[in-house]
Amino acid sequence: MSPAVTDNARTGSDETPIAKRILIGEPLTSEELEGQLLPKRMALPIFASDALSSVAYAPQELLMILLLGGTAFLAFSPWVAAAVVALLIVVVLSYRQLIKAYPSGGGDYEVARTNLGERAGVVVAAALLVDYILTVAVSVASGVDNIISALPALDAWRVELAVGFVVLIILVNLRGVREASTAFAIPTYLFIGSVLVMIVTGLVRWALGDAPIADSAQYAVQAEDLSQVAVILLILRAFSSGCSALTGVEAVSNGVPAFRRPKVRNAQTTLVMMGSIAILMFAGLTMLALVAGVHYAEDPCHLVGFDCAAAVQPSLMAQVAAATFGGGSVLFFIIQAATAAVLLLAANTAFNGFPLLGSVLARDGYAPKALNTRGDRLVYSNGMIILGLAAALVLIVFQARLTTLIQLYIIGVFVSFSLGQLGMVKHWRRELRLLARSKSAERRGAYAGLLINALGATFTIVVLVIVTITKFTHGAWLVFLAIPVLSFLMIGVHRYYRDVEHEITMDDDVHFGASGDVAIVLVGTLQKPVAKAIDYALAAKHDKTIAVHIAVSADAARAVQDDWEFYRMPAPLLVIESPYRQYAAPLAQFIAQYRAKHGPSLMTVYLPQYIVGHWWETMLHNRRARRIAQQLMLVHGVQITLVPWLLDSSELIYGRRSRPLPGDDRAGRIPTYGLVSHTDDEQG
Repeated sequence: MSPAVTDNARTGSDETPIAKRILIGEPLTSEELEGQLLPKRMALPIFASDALSSVAYAPQELLMILLLGGTAFLAFSPWVAAAVVALLIVVVLSYRQLIKAYPSGGGDYEVARTNLGERAGVVVAAALLVDYILTVAVSVASGVDNIISALPALDAWRVELAVGFVVLIILVNLRGVREASTAFAIPTYLFIGSVLVMIVTGLVRWALGDAPIADSAQYAVQAEDLSQVAVILLILRAFSSGCSALTGVEAVSNGVPAFRRPKVRNAQTTLVMMGSIAILMFAGLTMLALVAGVHYAEDPCHLVGFDCAAAVQPSLMAQVAAATFGGGSVLFFIIQAATAAVLLLAANTAFNGFPLLGSVLARDGYAPKALNTRGDRLVYSNGMIILGLAAALVLIVFQARLTTLIQLYIIGVFVSFSLGQLGMVKHWRRELRLLARSKSAERRGAYAGLLINALGATFTIVVLVIVTITKFTHGAWLVFLAIPVLSFLMIGVHRYYRDVEHEITMDDDVHFGASGDVAIVLVGTLQKPVAKAIDYALAAKHDKTIAVHIAVSADAARAVQDDWEFYRMPAPLLVIESPYRQYAAPLAQFIAQYRAKHGPSLMTVYLPQYIVGHWWETMLHNRRARRIAQQLMLVHGVQITLVPWLLDSSELIYGRRSRPLPGDDRAGRIPTYGLVSHTDDEQG
């Protein structure tokens, strides 16, 4: 590597605003990323909280739908629950195969894009992004619902509580993955332990002839008159609602890069642990609810004898806990507190999955590049903020009502399940063709993978059809509208980045016709805009011209050096390391050191900058040149020269002129403007 300047001082910490430091903590260097990776015991509460917490509302939704047909329909509950458990086993086994084959963190998106093509991959990504937003909304709404079950007086503050919890979860996650896992581990493990104790206690009491009885067992139900077809649809709808227990399974496959080594084995182990605990809790809670005679109605006023005007209907979890331990007992409040906490923290699964998926999409060019930027705490903070804002908006629009939000839920996840499993089937078929002459053990492994994923594809497609039929008219049409719109936008972003890349890529047509103070040309990637800035700096005949690359990544620095030698660039390249991923601060430190050593030289910093024609294009570029320029204007002895690179769309700016600008010639041709330079003297 060429000579480098290392910033040993914690400059990033000094420049961080105090309020930001208090809320999210001190910035971390890039070298500390390895220390942020998760062991299995901490990964479980981070990636499995969604799947584990869904047992708090999946049995409730299953029994609630069946109760529409009357209490007699509760006899179908064990069979419906068994179908959900079978599906969960198949999905967990399928995702073990996916993690092994595609451990980079793309999950279903990467599988579908690699094996089924661009459009399938984009649809999966859109479905997952929508599902992550709804995961936050449903989890927070369910947590608030359980809080209100214990403290009914808070019902009037339902929406405010929900939005407040979303803001709190955003702040915790912005502090970093490791700190978030520590904060979320205790509530998650408390929830698992307390629910298992409740299930065992209730079933033991039942076996000893002292079965716990819920208060709602005394209420009759106003059943709907159903035809034979309606009965079947009701059972299928109950099954689709119970399938909400599967949400969050895909999060482990999307989060493999966050695990410690060996990443694949640790991720697979965490997935199996999560699936086993979720199955045990879902089956046990459903059985205990049936033993206790819990009646939970979609409309509480349909419960004969229940005063729906004066009281709030307790959640299924609250009713089972009250029946098992007593409504005013310490254990009852522990169950309610743990359930509310884990439901609120279940949103954390999405706050890990959404930013990671967003970074993969940004890397592939399907999302704004800002989503692939790590913040001070080495997390993808932009993705977290976008997710939080979107979820808060959904909660406000739907007034944080769980029964309404649940109808929009799980559509997206089963779209991704289905396409992901189909992609894995194609993956194994390709592997079998490649292993035609290989050892029989390898072929047996490929055949086993093909069988598991084919079974997973069949099951998830069937469930997707069922979910679509039973939920479409209950609000799920909004999800089917959102997915194609988001897919269309992502494809448009990808086309835009592709065209820009083609426009600025270095080629043999780049020539240097220009032949001094010290000029510094800031280099991100060697492309035409940088070449133009080099040409301008050489033409200005400075005493010395230096190209500077701020290295936030060793791989990127090596790539720039290789390109620099390949194209025989006419200026030396200096690499300055930036452990805090800053650009202006390391450059300012280098300038100060240079002036201290060589005297008060005038330093001219050349910054390439895109000029675009559409307002929306500004959101797709990180506008780094402007930010660096604003910071360097405060450095003594520095003048800034912004070197514009006009993208093709910038012609629209000239086409919109109503009258000539100063400098236009009489023929109306586009004028040639001089570069605008700002010096520290001018600022003074």
